[in-house]
Amino acid sequence: MKTDLTDTTASKINKALVKARRAIGTPAVGMVLTLVIVTDEENAYDALKAAGDASREHPSRTLVVIKRVSRSPRDRTQSRLDAEVRVGADAGTGETVVLRLHGEVVDHAQSVVLPLLLPDAPVVVWWPVNAPLDPANDPLGALAQRRVTDTYACEQPVKELAARADAYTPGDTDLSWTRITPWRSMLAAALDQVACQVQGVEVEGEEFNPSCELLAMWLADRLDVPVRRTGSAGPGLTAVRMDTDCGPIVLDRADGSLATLAIQGQPKRAVALKRRDTAELIAEELRRLDPDDTYASALRYGVERLKQENGGDAPAKGERDSGHREAVPAPVESVAKGPAAEAAAEAPVKRAAAK
Repeated sequence: MKTDLTDTTASKINKALVKARRAIGTPAVGMVLTLVIVTDEENAYDALKAAGDASREHPSRTLVVIKRVSRSPRDRTQSRLDAEVRVGADAGTGETVVLRLHGEVVDHAQSVVLPLLLPDAPVVVWWPVNAPLDPANDPLGALAQRRVTDTYACEQPVKELAARADAYTPGDTDLSWTRITPWRSMLAAALDQVACQVQGVEVEGEEFNPSCELLAMWLADRLDVPVRRTGSAGPGLTAVRMDTDCGPIVLDRADGSLATLAIQGQPKRAVALKRRDTAELIAEELRRLDPDDTYASALRYGVERLKQENGGDAPAKGERDSGHREAVPAPVESVAKGPAAEAAAEAPVKRAAAK
């Protein structure tokens, strides 16, 4: 069921929601959180589709905030709020309100969103594109317990990662980090099968893919070993090679779907490691609303620290971000082994091989 409201108010939108629920025979509110999507007209459809798919796992009230650009100075002084209310089959398993802001109200979006939040329910704000550099201090971000950005959508992802590290506040996260959860789980599980000293790591992937940078920073932070970042044609992450005193451990995914795990002394294994769509990433982020300390630690490690510790090598060929350089460090010995059960949330824990 859809209801269009032109030049409306938050009070009228709430009344339309109640009326729509009663019309379809579900007067009770069964949502577990409020998801606020801040986007533009171009990306609204894809973001709304992803949120609708994720709502099958997390029934939520989805508020889509679209800030419309006024064409003339006169229009910019006239505030107007248009809304589209969707309930039932048109809104997945929750409720959806598409808010289009015109004129001066664009600068006060929080005043429109605040009355529409579900009472006593967590709030998550997601910026598919054009996220603020400091999400926690953004007027809409200040309303949320969790703030989701996507560095992959930026022109200069590496510089964006540095800005995210400087402004990090507990509750911040990024879909570029969510994309590497299966990789982190698989690598930790691989290290759980051996008792070897990890001496160095190489992360291979697309040149300007922030997920590759985050995985490299995570490994460098948790293993305390040299990490070399090399480029490939993709798609996304293509391989991770860990050199140990027992032989190499290689996780190779050339086609973006099926990977091969090779451990010295063991037969090669094919593992499913497909690239996930946005709906799966958002669903994963909505499963946990507490701060992600592992992400914070990896982010704060920083690409600049990697560059400095590796001798400040020259930028990679074709690089457009002066902050990103391939690292060729001096070997540093470390030992890595960690429980696979905690791999998705924690990095491998270092310990000496004792056998």
